[in-house]
Amino acid sequence: MSFLTLTNIQKSFGQVQVVKNFNMNIEKGEFVSFLGPSGCGKTTILRMIAGFETPTGGALTINGKDQTSLKPNQRNIGMVFQAYALFPNMTVHDNVAFGMKVAGKPKAEIDARVKEMLALIHLGHLADRFPYQMSGGQQQRVALARALAVKPQVLLLDEPLSALDAKIRVSLREEIRAIQRQLGITTIFVTHDQEEALDLADRVVVLKDGEIEQIGEPLELYRQPKTAFVFDFLGSANKLPCHVQGGMARFDSFEVPLANISGGDGDYIARFRPFETTLSPDGPGIPVTVSAILAAGSALRLELRGADGTLFETEQPRNPALTYAHGDRLSLRPQKVFIY
Repeated sequence: MSFLTLTNIQKSFGQVQVVKNFNMNIEKGEFVSFLGPSGCGKTTILRMIAGFETPTGGALTINGKDQTSLKPNQRNIGMVFQAYALFPNMTVHDNVAFGMKVAGKPKAEIDARVKEMLALIHLGHLADRFPYQMSGGQQQRVALARALAVKPQVLLLDEPLSALDAKIRVSLREEIRAIQRQLGITTIFVTHDQEEALDLADRVVVLKDGEIEQIGEPLELYRQPKTAFVFDFLGSANKLPCHVQGGMARFDSFEVPLANISGGDGDYIARFRPFETTLSPDGPGIPVTVSAILAAGSALRLELRGADGTLFETEQPRNPALTYAHGDRLSLRPQKVFIY
């Protein structure tokens, strides 16, 4: 039996249905990311798991026990919010201790647990500070320690990194993943950031308009997106009309293998990733002109314009023997394409 089960979960606000028949089984100790654009229902699902919202329909169980109608304080769930939500008049120690004090735990037990949690997030030396005396990253670590201090069955994180700058975001997400693995706690992480979801999760749930588009391991979703929405949402997407025949995508002067099974021969929009392309001075391909040259770590990222003005992106390995300049006319060829 799965540890956390959501069965036909629905949620409506008035006449607007924001979550539609959401079904998922999550295993104990699994790290799952809910990924999607604003308004897709991911935070609403998280709030229903926490008990802050009541489902319009469906059932929720944790460890075999029905939680659907229980109040938040009856569910033993830890939650970390985007805005930290620390008590400004309390020290770090007292913020982390808060949930245990409400539960009536003995002072000695509380102090020992707070010390353990602050050591876990490497902030034991700041126990007497107040939130306003700390950076955003430090405050979010304290919020995480507070959520974990009560030994929750499930940890919920609602876009906890979106208020932080890029460098701190990367560092803190690595810490969150390390702590989650160390404690083995079942975790659900809500984000609209594709990189965060793919880097952190054991499985990713891509949501659109209150429904699941695809569930899978990060590499599975990226390499085999089942819908055009998933393909477009998980990274840069080059698009070009093509005609499919006999398992090949045919363009004006060349053809390319299909990466997925189509619905049959016919006209489609081909999609391909920037790094799954070749670029040459001539030969069969899409005639393009270099419009921008961007640095992308170990790769070189080029923006290209087709003859009709269509914008393409490509990533090429850095090679001293190959140089590109603004205005160069080249031939772009996808190595494989997806059609939907």
